[in-house]
Amino acid sequence: MKTKKISDLYISFFKIGGLTFGGGLAMLPMLQREVVKKHGWCTEEELLDIYAIGQCTPGIIAVNTATYVGYQQAGFLGSVAGTLGMVSPSLIIICLVASILNNFIHTPVVLHALAGIRIVVCALMLNTVFTMAKKGIIDKLGALVFVIAFLLACFTPVPTAVVIVLAGLTGILAKYFERRRSV
Repeated sequence: MKTKKISDLYISFFKIGGLTFGGGLAMLPMLQREVVKKHGWCTEEELLDIYAIGQCTPGIIAVNTATYVGYQQAGFLGSVAGTLGMVSPSLIIICLVASILNNFIHTPVVLHALAGIRIVVCALMLNTVFTMAKKGIIDKLGALVFVIAFLLACFTPVPTAVVIVLAGLTGILAKYFERRRSV
């Protein structure tokens, strides 16, 4: 049973790593489909929490997420399977592309293909933002934190990590004061 789960983790994260472009945010829709809907390894809310933790920790968000989900499902070997599954396609693709791309990088077909891929990645990222906003903004404070975080991230030089930490502290303080009022 554990061997099956480990192979499922590797295969699922191999698909995610191999079929999505554009980094962590572009992978979120596929993570939702594989991890939440297909396998039920966590809920959408848990995935968003795992994803947020993955964004706050050093390293690549998608790899951190795969490692965490893998560990949650099958311990150390599950984390190794999730991590290897996520990075294997990239390593294979990068080696193949690097060996031939220099010969074709300036051809119109390649330039147009890359432009098309960028557009699709933007659409996927917008879809992810809307999906995450629907799940994450559940009250007025959440909406306020969202607006402030968006403004800070887009229009100031404040590092994203600082915005995330400030949002987390805001959530902690809000819960603390909410509990104090109810006592």
